Order: sequence, then structure tokens, then C-alpha cells
Amino acid sequence: MNTAHISSTPASCAVELIDSHCHLDMAPYRGEITQVLAHAAHCGVKKVVTVGINHASSLAAIEIAQQHRGVYATIGFHPHEANAVTDASLAALAKLANNDTVVAYGEIGLDYAKKYAEPKVQQRAFSRQLELAITLDLPVIIHDRDAHADTIALIKQGGTLPQGGVMHCYSGDRAFAEEMIALGFLLSIPGIVTFKNATLMHEVVRAIDLNHLMLESDGPFLAPNPYRGKRNQPAYLVHTAQKVAELKKTSIQEVARHTTANTQRLFRLNDSDKS
Repeated sequence: MNTAHISSTPASCAVELIDSHCHLDMAPYRGEITQVLAHAAHCGVKKVVTVGINHASSLAAIEIAQQHRGVYATIGFHPHEANAVTDASLAALAKLANNDTVVAYGEIGLDYAKKYAEPKVQQRAFSRQLELAITLDLPVIIHDRDAHADTIALIKQGGTLPQGGVMHCYSGDRAFAEEMIALGFLLSIPGIVTFKNATLMHEVVRAIDLNHLMLESDGPFLAPNPYRGKRNQPAYLVHTAQKVAELKKTSIQEVARHTTANTQRLFRLNDSDKS
């Protein structure tokens, strides 16, 4: 095991946090999931949502959730995987939703920064998956990168999402945040908030009430300071919570109380709790 990634314990672990978005099925965690989750629990992160990005990833997320206490799964096709969205692939994905570890549909959405799929293909895949999430009665996890206008337009076009959703790794400004909140969405804050140059995110966190915020690692990506550039993991969520508390001029315990409650409510974790 690579202990360099998990040897340091965040300064404050006397809180209860939920990592609302992690990718435990990805290669950087291979062979270390049990240790990573144990370290997270030691640091107060006792629940983790592991997120699917295609059929294989969604299936792996479910398998991990079945094997580990306090882990939940999601299913979906990431916008980078939009070319794989067909009637058959969506039908296969829908069957996975019957598993009791599945708490959300996503991550889905639009990514115009890298464009692994053409925007029109992404838009069609996004709209079809919003429809499927409604059918499956699941909240949605939205990936939105450089696509704010089209993201909100397609969400509005798709109609009311009865179970709501979350804007994963929120990257918009305050005005966009308020628009999404008005549509019933929560905003998920990643480790980027600990970066000095993340001024737009700092402004959003200061302005938006804690009742509308969640926290995520997005591991293995986007490790917060002081681990920037290294493999991220759920235990490091404490650093994200500490920065949010600093920006909100409140305690980390208050941040934990609100964000944990928000995540539990959105994903209905109290109803499907395996712990």
C-alpha cells in the first residue's frame, strides 16, 4: 500500500462529513479501497458516494458499495461518454438502478472544455438521461464545465425533477448558483475552494447559505491544499470543510452539520443506510 497518500491526518477530525462525490472504482485506488475508507472514517467521513461515469463504472460502483459499509453508488454516463448513450445502453443502466445501494443518477451533463463528444451529442445524451432519472425516481448529479447556459436550458426543458439534484464540483458564479438553487439544486463544493486563486468559488461560498451546499472530494482528482497535485481521497474532505467554515466565518462543526444533512436528504441516505 502507498502509505504516502494516507499517512497524514487532517487537523480536525471531530466532525461527521459525507463525501458526496468520489470515484472509488478508478485505478489510483486499486487495492487500497479498504484502507482509504478506514482513514476517511477516522477523519469523520463515514459515508462516501462513489459515482459511475459509464456502464462498467456504474457496475463497479455498485460492487464497491455492496462490499463496504457506508458506501453508496450512482449510475450514469458522463458527458465524455456521451457517444455510448443508446437505447440499449440506457436500458442496461436502468436495470442497475434496482440495486439498493444506488442513490442517484449521474454524473451526467455537459463538458465543453474537452469535448470528447460533440456538443449536440452531449446535449442529446444529457436530455435522455434527465428523462431516465425522472422515470427511475432518482436525484441527479450534474457535471457542467464551460456550459452553464446550455446546462440550465436543458434542465428547464426537461421539466421538474421530483427528487432534485446537485451541481457537482460547482464552477459557476453567484447568479448562476441562485438560478440553480431556484430550480431545486444543491451546490457541491470541491477541494478547489482551498486554492488561493479560486476567487469566484470563494465568492459563491460566502454568499450562498449553508442549507444549499454539499461537500465532495471528486477523488482521485482535485486534492485540496496541502495535498494539491497528489491523489485525492475522502479523508481530505476535512480540509475543504475547514476552508468553507473560514469563508463563512463559522465553525467546521456547523459546516459539517448542514452539509451532512443536505447530502443525507438529497440522496435519502437515512432510508437506505446500510451502516
